[in-house]
Amino acid sequence: MSDVGIGLTGLGILLALIALRVPIGMALIGVSFGGLWYLMGWNVAWGSLGLIPYQFSANWVLSSVPMFLLLGFICFHAQLTQGLFRAARLWLSGIPGGLAVASIFGSAGFAAVSGSSVACSAAMGRIAVPEMMRHGYRAELATGTVAVAGTIGALIPPSIIMILYGIIAQVPITGLFLGGISAGILTTIGYIVVVMVRVKLNPTLAPRVEEHVPTTEKVAALKETWPVLLIMVGIFGGLFGGIFTATEAGAVGAFLSCVVALFKRALSWQRFKSAILETLMTTGALLVIAVGASLLTRFLSLSGAGDYLASMVIGGDASTVTILIAIVLIYLLLGMFLEPIGAMLLTLPIVLPIIGAADLSLLWFGIILTKLLEIGMITPPIGMNVFVIKGVVGDLASTTSIFKGIFWFLVMDLFVLLFLMTVPEFILFLPNLFG
Repeated sequence: MSDVGIGLTGLGILLALIALRVPIGMALIGVSFGGLWYLMGWNVAWGSLGLIPYQFSANWVLSSVPMFLLLGFICFHAQLTQGLFRAARLWLSGIPGGLAVASIFGSAGFAAVSGSSVACSAAMGRIAVPEMMRHGYRAELATGTVAVAGTIGALIPPSIIMILYGIIAQVPITGLFLGGISAGILTTIGYIVVVMVRVKLNPTLAPRVEEHVPTTEKVAALKETWPVLLIMVGIFGGLFGGIFTATEAGAVGAFLSCVVALFKRALSWQRFKSAILETLMTTGALLVIAVGASLLTRFLSLSGAGDYLASMVIGGDASTVTILIAIVLIYLLLGMFLEPIGAMLLTLPIVLPIIGAADLSLLWFGIILTKLLEIGMITPPIGMNVFVIKGVVGDLASTTSIFKGIFWFLVMDLFVLLFLMTVPEFILFLPNLFG
């Protein structure tokens, strides 16, 4: 068997293992190690297993991942984002679907300090869904809105997906963060439009909340948003002002979240310990998958399978549009069955050479990829955000009703994705302006 044949066979075995529900990290490492052993011998395979994990984990930029995760978990456990939803609720409750719109704003605010879709959905699900249900909102709208709003967490910086993509694709993290701001704002606006149009067409989805709130109470509610606003200003002001790098921003944000939580007396030892443990477990899981993806890159490179697949796509006279459509369909399909980071790290060793050969911007593609992965968070049968919301609300809504509630948001996501793909300047404007 030729070297390329060995590489392609390894990919086939990898897909079979994933279909059998073998953990992605273990499948990546096992297939890559076995392929290198068969291809280059025991010494090369064992040497790669000893060297590549160190080379990847020793990357200084990677240190921002646990710091941003810690930032998000501290904000989650200390409930620093509750003021965001309350302020948005008081100011927006009078408009069609006001509470749902408020939950979208609250999610966008939480996204700016967490970087995690799951944490964003879980936090807002506990706060917003019971409030909407109490005011007579239909379960499908209440739960569907919060489930999709959580996906903003990976678009508005800081974003764990963007950090990992930037490390692997060698793209500046700050540039990805800037590009994500535009995509995140557009997505937020799109979700708000969906809520308001649906409620306007069918008022029974969300009865208008009739309550007179004094202006003084509304202003007081705005003051309660200061914890998140302070953290956001501290992170983004220092990051885009050149005071510290994207890598250091994670540590600054984690420190600020601890200081703010202690000041509010909202951070007990038990909550802090829970945040630390969840950060360690999540970071460990991410590193195992990322190391496996690095080993797969080495295996595909040495076998020539990666270059072979790229040349098949580019050399087949396929247009750029055709290539992008194929990539989009692949990620939408993977998103139905795999969690986002696993899907990204599994495919980047193959996709990045294709994007590079097509002379497309890797920064622009990083934002498109993030959007695709987030769409996968809400698509059946394994929409992770949907099951997070189900776990939070319990018997208040069925899984079927939550999936039903995300349908029109999913349609809007596809329109936003199409716009971002056809107008790349929209993503690249801020990176070019501050680059």
